[in-house]
Amino acid sequence: MKSNRPYLLRALYEWILDSDCTPYVVAVVDFPGVDVPAGYVSDGRITLNVSPQSVRQLVIGDDMLTFDGRFSGTPYRVTLPSGAIVAIYARETGQGMAFEAETPAAVEATPSAAEGATEKSSEKSGDDTRKGPSLRVIK
Repeated sequence: MKSNRPYLLRALYEWILDSDCTPYVVAVVDFPGVDVPAGYVSDGRITLNVSPQSVRQLVIGDDMLTFDGRFSGTPYRVTLPSGAIVAIYARETGQGMAFEAETPAAVEATPSAAEGATEKSSEKSGDDTRKGPSLRVIK
């Protein structure tokens, strides 16, 4: 089954904006694929304002959150794999959701597990001799 994290991130992002608040995202930076300006990292984490006024071309995809931002006037393309994101919340109220940081091994294992599931489903689809369910009347 696919991760529900990107769906929750998109929903919470919209909810925070609809509530006239500022969405902040917290991510761990030692996760593979994270690309953030190192000068803004604190204790292995980075907190980012992802409001439409602060970023450009924000994409919350199934695997990555990406956007163009400016840090002390310098443009920077930020890339955060979904597994690196540990929280999304409203700056004004603190309401939002925290997530467990995924382990990189779990992220790498996911595609192979999906391939295995695809192989199993193709094996089942080739079996046309299976009988369907049968019903009978009981009096």
